[in-house]
Amino acid sequence: MLLSSSITMAVINSISGSESFYRELYQPGLIIAGCFVAVALSLSIFLIFQHLRSYTNPAEQKWIVAVLFMVPVYATESILSFWNPKLSLACDILRNCYEAFALYSFGSYLVACLGGERSVIELLENESRKLLRKPLVEGASENPTNEKERSIWNFFLKPCILGKDLLTIEKFGLVQYMILKTVCAFLAFLLELFGVYGDGEFKWYYGYPYLAVVLNFSQMWALYCLVQFYNVTHERLQPIKPLAKFISFKAIVFATWWQGVGIALLRAFGAIPKEGKLQTGLQDFLICIEMAIAAVAHMFVFSAEPYQYVPGIEYGRVTSETTKGELKSEEIETPALLETQETKVEAPGTSVTESVQDIVLEGGQHVVRDVVLTINQAIGPVEKGVTKIQETFHHRSVDSDEKEEESSELKVEEHVEENLTSEIHIH
Repeated sequence: MLLSSSITMAVINSISGSESFYRELYQPGLIIAGCFVAVALSLSIFLIFQHLRSYTNPAEQKWIVAVLFMVPVYATESILSFWNPKLSLACDILRNCYEAFALYSFGSYLVACLGGERSVIELLENESRKLLRKPLVEGASENPTNEKERSIWNFFLKPCILGKDLLTIEKFGLVQYMILKTVCAFLAFLLELFGVYGDGEFKWYYGYPYLAVVLNFSQMWALYCLVQFYNVTHERLQPIKPLAKFISFKAIVFATWWQGVGIALLRAFGAIPKEGKLQTGLQDFLICIEMAIAAVAHMFVFSAEPYQYVPGIEYGRVTSETTKGELKSEEIETPALLETQETKVEAPGTSVTESVQDIVLEGGQHVVRDVVLTINQAIGPVEKGVTKIQETFHHRSVDSDEKEEESSELKVEEHVEENLTSEIHIH
């Protein structure tokens, strides 16, 4: 009895100690997180508004705006969850769903920068033909349409050979993560209602470790598909400086996901107090700080300045910049004057309502189309398998029926022969 009471008192003291520790850090942490969130929201909304006002390239900018919205969504949900821990699960679901959509939007942005899906397919097919026409061994036969070279293993070894199939795999990888992330988020909500989710608990009777493994594999596969697509097309993407954009976006995805897993592991090993509010509060606090850093990076990486000018003389105000310089040479006494003049046509301001309408309608139709295509691609092999099974059963049933008919015919013939022989014996 004394031992059990002492253990109970120790547990109560540790819990009360962690709760008092959380209460001491809550107020200053909320103020600091609120300041970072204010910076993140101000910069992100300003940049998004710039893109909406200079909406001169809808094919690219609709996806840029979707990626930029990641910062306001993350920052708002994190500060709300930090302010009221009861909202943490709902905020986490919305944050996870938008993270998957932002990853899909980034992949669509890269495709748009390459001129759309048709241009990407043509580019990938040309790269595939160039590689397949080169014999691997001297004297080997050239076969540009060798289907064996387009196996799934070459996605890991030589993705350039896949051609248009690389785009299909990349889209499938991004969309499957978007679907799985959304499904797992709502599944976590249902498990939490029944008290078997166990956020941050790596125990077999909780749903958290299983969902974490599934989402980890799905996210890694989606990012790997995006990396392979980037490796093949990075030369054509050089005008948009893709590496900085790729790193800035990937850092947000990796930081938020692995940060949460790392905090859960530290809690499991006892490095931080096992108090639920402290774990979620620490995650939300760090995200608030990271979103301010991401907002500053987006101002340079996803700047709206390239979209504020149009190449041809259409509408808007024409501006010109004149640069003068001197060219000195030892052979010529008087220096030569050099003058260059660059003319820019400022794009007219776009109605924010029109740009938002285009983003919501066109972007939504694009997402629905890709989701339906991905589901069909996933169901296709299953349907083929079911069809083969049905055909197998049908063939077996037909064969059995034929065998039964043959056996019945044989029995009838034997019976007739027996009757004939018996009649002959009688006579």
